[in-house]
Amino acid sequence: MEDITTIAALYLLWKSYKRSNKRRSVWVHNIIKCRTQFGEYHCLIKELRLDDCRFQRYFRMTCVQFDDLLAQVGVRISRMDTNYRRSLSAAERLSICLRYLATGDSFRTIANSFRVGVSTVSTIIPDVATAIWDCLVEEFMAVPSTEEWRSIAEKFEERWNFPLCCGALDGKHVVLKAPENTGSQFFNYKGTLSLVLLAVVDAERCFRVIDVGGYGRTSDGGILANYAFGQALKSGSLQLPAGLPLSGGDHLGPLPHVFVADEAFPLRKNLMRPFPGRNLARERRIFHYRLSRARLVVENAFGILSSQWRMYRRVIEVQPEVADKFVKATCILHNFLRRTTQANTQRAISVADVEPLPGLGRIAANNSAREAIRVREVFTSYFNAEGTVPWQDDV
Repeated sequence: MEDITTIAALYLLWKSYKRSNKRRSVWVHNIIKCRTQFGEYHCLIKELRLDDCRFQRYFRMTCVQFDDLLAQVGVRISRMDTNYRRSLSAAERLSICLRYLATGDSFRTIANSFRVGVSTVSTIIPDVATAIWDCLVEEFMAVPSTEEWRSIAEKFEERWNFPLCCGALDGKHVVLKAPENTGSQFFNYKGTLSLVLLAVVDAERCFRVIDVGGYGRTSDGGILANYAFGQALKSGSLQLPAGLPLSGGDHLGPLPHVFVADEAFPLRKNLMRPFPGRNLARERRIFHYRLSRARLVVENAFGILSSQWRMYRRVIEVQPEVADKFVKATCILHNFLRRTTQANTQRAISVADVEPLPGLGRIAANNSAREAIRVREVFTSYFNAEGTVPWQDDV
């Protein structure tokens, strides 16, 4: 009797197994059919290619730029077909990643739009973002050489009237969903949880150096001290050009090439920040205006970045190490798009648009080196004499 019961149980288990396998095969078949018939890549994107403006609004890049990007990363993101399934094409994988970066929608929303699994999307997006960074970084964000730093400084003087400036430095908070078991490390002064993107931007609003992954609770100055760029700046290993006299200010002596930043950063001989205090003399207020005018490029770059890639306008619901990959991918894509766009559609900032930074609050004491203080004083004297511009008194 017990043998008959055991056989019956095994038979029912076998029937249940067959039934579940059959149901799964139908589901997989239907998913593949839905993806090819109703998925965005196979339907909507084909239509968008007929209208370049709509294509650009959808992917934040033109058809030509999309195809160029695909040519550079396609081999890296391609997957082989197997006997059990056909893999997604490189173009479809790139489309899924770009659509996420452009909208910031949840993985489930992207999966429903492209008719693929949520787990598939959660694997594709980080992989493609990593491939974009690895394939483009050497061409579009390599650390500048001495000649490139000199070229950046010339463009800063030509466009923004700040001589010997190699870039504008600032940090941006990227809002995250609270990671598990992290305490208050990512909690910032704005009351949100974030990681920090620290960036150096050139006169054309392109990112030249970035550091990603700083805890939100850490100040910009603290992140600068702990990361590679800050350490290279302090040690003098950035290959900055040798010091030069200012144009028309030979009597002031040679000055080092510098970066401009706000009051969150320390004053160094190659890092200029505003004077502390509120009621400042006219000469120092002129220096603040000239400093803020040059520093606007990094604020503009962050504004363009968050406007173009709407991921920054939402809470990123992934682990911090995955969010790092997304931030790096958007920064390198920012440079890729700006350098491959034939007609720059960004509105040029006129003199009337440039305003000095708002009044600075109370700032803690800063034990700056005497050389750094001297360099800032020399710049102040120059901006009020030989290096004056006609509109600075009015602004």
